[in-house]
Amino acid sequence: MLGTLAHLGFDALLISAFLAGIKRTTGLTPALSQVPNKDIRQLLRTYLEFGEYVFDFAVVVFGRSDSFERRR
Repeated sequence: MLGTLAHLGFDALLISAFLAGIKRTTGLTPALSQVPNKDIRQLLRTYLEFGEYVFDFAVVVFGRSDSFERRR
C-alpha cells in the first residue's frame, strides 16, 4: 500500500516536471482557465509550480555534475 502511494506520487512528480520542461522549451502550458472549479484550478496551479521547482532543481544538479555539459 505504501509502496503504491510512493510510486503514484513519484509518477505525478515526473509528469509535473515533464510539463514544466515543455513550458520552458515551447511556452505551451495547460489551459487552467478552462477548469470551472476555482479550488481545483488552484490545486493544479500549485501542482504545476511544484513541477517547475523540481525541474529547476534538476537543472542545477545536472549543471554541477561533471557528467553533463552545456551546449548552446
